[in-house]
Amino acid sequence: MVNRAAAPGVGLARVMAHCGGDLKAAVHYGVRAIASAPDAPEPYEILAELWRDRRQDLAEVFQGSDSLPAVLAQAYVGFLENDMDVAVMSLGSVTGAQPSVAWAKAPWFSDARFLAGVGSEAVAEAVMRTMDHGRDLEAPAVREALRPWFDLLPVVCDREPLPEAMARMAIFLRASGLVEESLALCDRADSIERVMLTEVVRAGTWRKSGDPARAAAAFRRALALEPDNWSLHLDLADLHAEQGSFADAARCAAQGLEHGPEEITLRAAEAAYRARHSGEPDALRELIGLFPRLPHDSYRDLLVDHACAGPSLPAELIAEARGIQRG
Repeated sequence: MVNRAAAPGVGLARVMAHCGGDLKAAVHYGVRAIASAPDAPEPYEILAELWRDRRQDLAEVFQGSDSLPAVLAQAYVGFLENDMDVAVMSLGSVTGAQPSVAWAKAPWFSDARFLAGVGSEAVAEAVMRTMDHGRDLEAPAVREALRPWFDLLPVVCDREPLPEAMARMAIFLRASGLVEESLALCDRADSIERVMLTEVVRAGTWRKSGDPARAAAAFRRALALEPDNWSLHLDLADLHAEQGSFADAARCAAQGLEHGPEEITLRAAEAAYRARHSGEPDALRELIGLFPRLPHDSYRDLLVDHACAGPSLPAELIAEARGIQRG
């Protein structure tokens, strides 16, 4: 890491000399300085000088690269070029890679020009990118590093309130452990226009909070908005299965098949829940046939577990299902 005390007054010429004239090394130098102190202005001045004096060279160095230094440089260059959507989405990608670093404490992130120009949909995409790597966003230190993002959301929603974008922002709040804030943003989105995605996000939040009744009610409201959406029927079926209500799970999955009869995941879920509820051997046989085509290992294993617990199923059929489950 660059010593923060050494950063003030460091200009491009000095940095290039320090890096032996290597432009890429100079950018990495600036990135390390930003990681050490994201709120210090001096490293951004280095990048700004590179952008101003050696713009073409800078573009060529990172052309086609998705490394963290390249994406971080792209974020700030986006700001310099008044492309605030690129700036925020790039910073979202960087944050997803290392959420424990307070990247969004960058001076430009709270600049009036950025706040006035960044779009709601771009911010929604950016905060979704913070979850791309599956990092824990609920840890106190990480949540503190994310605070500038939390502060950005109401500013953007006040200026450009788009319900679907707000629903995606609510997913980010939920992932960060801010359940009440997530639900409040869903309510605010509803006040503009009720859309299916908001209800799905609300359902997921209630589900995470351990309130299946409210989650089911939200899924039903989503279905009222889009009754032919087979995926919503599957969501509701899975929720019923989690609660041990396999008759309702099988019914919801069967309703989904009316709208997505060729959907492999839906067909497998309906067969599994039917086998679990009624002990139909044909349902388990259907699941066995569909098993190799299911894309998600954990979900298909869960379906087999449910199905094999059905009443009075033949032992040899259960053994066959367990055999394909073990691979």
